[in-house]
Amino acid sequence: MAPGSSPAPRTVGIALILLGIGATAASMGIALDQYGRWGARLFPLCASGVLILLGIVELQSGQKPPRPEHRHLTHIAALLVLALCYVWLMSRFGYLISTAVAAPAALWIFGIRNPVGLLAAAFMCPAAYHMIFFEMLGVFPPLGRWFDLLDVVGGY
Repeated sequence: MAPGSSPAPRTVGIALILLGIGATAASMGIALDQYGRWGARLFPLCASGVLILLGIVELQSGQKPPRPEHRHLTHIAALLVLALCYVWLMSRFGYLISTAVAAPAALWIFGIRNPVGLLAAAFMCPAAYHMIFFEMLGVFPPLGRWFDLLDVVGGY
């Protein structure tokens, strides 16, 4: 190790690589779709590859990580609460309604306050994710237990 360098990038790099390898192994456990295509396996494999790549980059950086900023803790906590609410909403009201609520809420947490942009996210995010995951990858949403808009609009 060079003088003045920190062991932190090495530790973080190795941890990212190991997480990426574990995620790759777990992704390979996802079953192929009914036509023998990778479908649901594709996105997790790409994310696993990115973890491995970031680990390699981190290993080669050798720089000290920046000091953590505590001013973002409220945003992180809000995103955690939003993620938990999103999962609960999806289980009760299905994918479309929960995503139409969660997407603008996430943008609000990140500081987007334009009502037109928030409204656009409420419509465009569910539509875009529907095309990517359901139509292109064949990964279908969980149906809502209480109500599901997909039943109304002729979905699955």
